[in-house]
Amino acid sequence: MASFLVENIKISLVSIRGQLLRTTLTVLIISFGIMALVGILTAIDAIKGSINSNFTRMGANTFTIRNRQTDIRIGQSGKKPKNYRVIGYRDAEDFIDKYTFPAVAAVSTFATGTATLKFRSEKTNPNIRLLGVDENYIATSGYEMENGRNFSIQEILFGSHSIILGKDLVSTLFKGKTDPIDKIIAVGNGKYRVIGVLKSKGNSAGFGGDKVCLLPLTNVRQYFPRPDMSYTISVLSPKSELIETAIGEATGTFRMVRKLELGEEDNFEITKSDNLANMLIDNIKYVTIAATLIGVITLLGAAIGLMNIMLVSVTERTREIGIRKAIGATKTVIRSQFLAEAIVICQLGGLVGIIFGIIIGNIISVMVGGSFLIPWFWILTGIIICFVVGVGAGIYPAIKASNLDPIDALRFE
Repeated sequence: MASFLVENIKISLVSIRGQLLRTTLTVLIISFGIMALVGILTAIDAIKGSINSNFTRMGANTFTIRNRQTDIRIGQSGKKPKNYRVIGYRDAEDFIDKYTFPAVAAVSTFATGTATLKFRSEKTNPNIRLLGVDENYIATSGYEMENGRNFSIQEILFGSHSIILGKDLVSTLFKGKTDPIDKIIAVGNGKYRVIGVLKSKGNSAGFGGDKVCLLPLTNVRQYFPRPDMSYTISVLSPKSELIETAIGEATGTFRMVRKLELGEEDNFEITKSDNLANMLIDNIKYVTIAATLIGVITLLGAAIGLMNIMLVSVTERTREIGIRKAIGATKTVIRSQFLAEAIVICQLGGLVGIIFGIIIGNIISVMVGGSFLIPWFWILTGIIICFVVGVGAGIYPAIKASNLDPIDALRFE
């Protein structure tokens, strides 16, 4: 059986070399379909891993309280998120004072996303995110200090002109080996002293943590005020096993802060750090379906092209088929030879498509901050799909070749 299979493959390769141009075009069509399938799905796997990495880096024992219901919508599907009454500074402070659960709680607010930072002749693009935070924010957000120190309680209370920079901002503003600590930089019209630098967190999937800078919460309230400014409360539970208990305590405490009556619906949202990641990943399934359809449609076109080539091949090799039958080749042998040829062409296209798909998928992975990924599942899937396409496209030409009458085949001109 093994020798029979090897012999069929050898005959297939000889035939492929005999009609190299047509075979190459078919291989390329098949490879495009597999490349689209493997490349896009590899990229999607990388994006999923990046999303998980970004959110789980905050810790499975972290949750946030905000005034807006989190709901990610794709197109017109999904329900519209609710906007609750803003969480004011007094609400946040009251919660911190009344929350007795042994957890670390922090208050933060978004100042602006269009800030420009300047140091001497160097300046950033006007797309820097400024956050007002308290002394506990770094612990609850998953950031770590690479250099310098965190804000002190006094700096938070008095709204000090101190700033902590994200990693990307340091490389933009401070060229060479300049130490950013204690340097004075301009943020808009204000001057701030750099007291710390955050470790790189990555800018993948739009959750850029390295183009952010942190200011004392009181300073943001004074210099970046908005009438609708809302605050976010982040809570870090001591253990992941206690997260549900911590959320229950936080819900009860914040309901008291909001003065909600018994049975009245919550007018705030509590979100665990992994919930948003799961929502994003769940919605990526639509992209996966679209990518699969693109690959399948392309492969369908390739299958039609391959069947056409095999039918032409049967016509061109009619005398050859007659000679093989005359010297003893059975229908099964002829059918197996032509079927093997179709499968070999498909596998060659699949191999080329898989290689380029892995390359393209990992380029996208690197762009979103992911690591190099070898999608074994999609590689195996691509091989199986190519086999199925080869059998589907080759079975009719193979049957047609095997049913040729040897006398008529030998007389064919």
